Amino acid sequence: MQRHSLTEGSISRGLLLFALPIVYGNVLQTLNASVNAFWVGRFLGEAALTATSNATALLFLLLGSMFGVSMASSILVSVYLGGKRLVDAKRVVGASATFFFILSMITAVAGAIYCEPILMAMKTPPDSLSLAVAYTRVIFYGFPFNYMYAFIMSVLRGAGDSRTPLRFLLLSVALDIVLNPVLIFGLGPFPRLGIAGSGYATLVAQGVALAALLIHLYRTQHPLRIGGHELALLKLDLSVVRTLVVKGVPMGLQLFVISMSGVLMITLVNRFGTDTTAAFGATFQIWQYVQMPAFALGMAVSSMAAQNVGAQKWDRVRAVARSGVLFSALLTGSIVVLIEVFSRQALGLFLPAGSVALATAMHLNLIIAWSFIPLGISMVLFGVVRATGAVLPPLVILAASLLGVRFPVALGLLDTWQADAIWWSFPISSGVAVVLAVIYYKYGNWRSLRMHAPAGSSPISATPGVD
Repeated sequence: MQRHSLTEGSISRGLLLFALPIVYGNVLQTLNASVNAFWVGRFLGEAALTATSNATALLFLLLGSMFGVSMASSILVSVYLGGKRLVDAKRVVGASATFFFILSMITAVAGAIYCEPILMAMKTPPDSLSLAVAYTRVIFYGFPFNYMYAFIMSVLRGAGDSRTPLRFLLLSVALDIVLNPVLIFGLGPFPRLGIAGSGYATLVAQGVALAALLIHLYRTQHPLRIGGHELALLKLDLSVVRTLVVKGVPMGLQLFVISMSGVLMITLVNRFGTDTTAAFGATFQIWQYVQMPAFALGMAVSSMAAQNVGAQKWDRVRAVARSGVLFSALLTGSIVVLIEVFSRQALGLFLPAGSVALATAMHLNLIIAWSFIPLGISMVLFGVVRATGAVLPPLVILAASLLGVRFPVALGLLDTWQADAIWWSFPISSGVAVVLAVIYYKYGNWRSLRMHAPAGSSPISATPGVD
């Protein structure tokens, strides 16, 4: 495991080398979603694009529980490997895998059954509802593949390896891009499945990539693999499950809050009709690229900070935070500038030629895109503090800014400002988030918290430090 150690060497260089494959992976995933949106929006029309926008908002909402469990297990793996405790790290991997699979199955079944009434409650436009239901159900069928795949990649990053996940993500994205037009339009021997074909393409691609990744890990005898003589590690170890729940649920709820905010906002957007919702859906595709550096750096600093917490190297933890904030601001800001300069061309990729939604998309993008710079800084600081198990304060900050500020501001000004009330609520709430995040990082008690260990091990305790 030494070759993936994040506890030695240059902080800035190490963070960049570790974060860049994650950024590339996010680029690939977003490019994949964008290609899917291209086929759907350009060839199936605004109603189909509106359907996928509503379905995506719902799917991200349900991603929260999976994200929290994978992040909690990833941080535990990082802490134990930083403290050179491989046996404890494998115990976390085994118990987490079983727990994670159970959660993914429950979510898949519940989502497939209840997606239609939920989409109706979101006020999905009537001409898009049946399309959204068809697409969403197929995506739910693939949840076990999708999130077991994401879980394994998260654990590998926790071990300091961000390159292996990138290689297999390339396989998944390539398959998805190739299969999308084949299954949507029914090329060759394949039937024409319409919008559902886009969902089936994703399902097949992620299933194949998951199988290939597992085969690779066992062929290369990865240190964190669960061998035949270690199957007992797959049992639901209550001490591990307790940590995953106590630490993972608040982290999952962070994504839940972000997703819930998205659902609430698109519910307001839907009031202004299909064209406005299609414009919002097109800009959403662009914003995914804008947010990629911050989310990648948030994951990278979590793993890097956690390994250094395990090694009790607090000077490096502080350096990780400084480098992460600087890189996030520079990278996010650069992308925002590019997006603004080429907004017409970029947004035009996701809307039919001559669509009246393009002008609306350019207008709202000009207002909202800049808000991702302060929000990205918040995500990096959250990534650092959660390395010690401080998961509740970031959740409270996100809930306060996105649900306590963004939605009420948009709703309160809706009658006066119309759709502009929605767009301006983004920068206002992002400003609140970054101020609260900086205050907690500087003065909060996160340094004195700890991640609990599996049964039979002593916990990793954080030693207070001063910035």
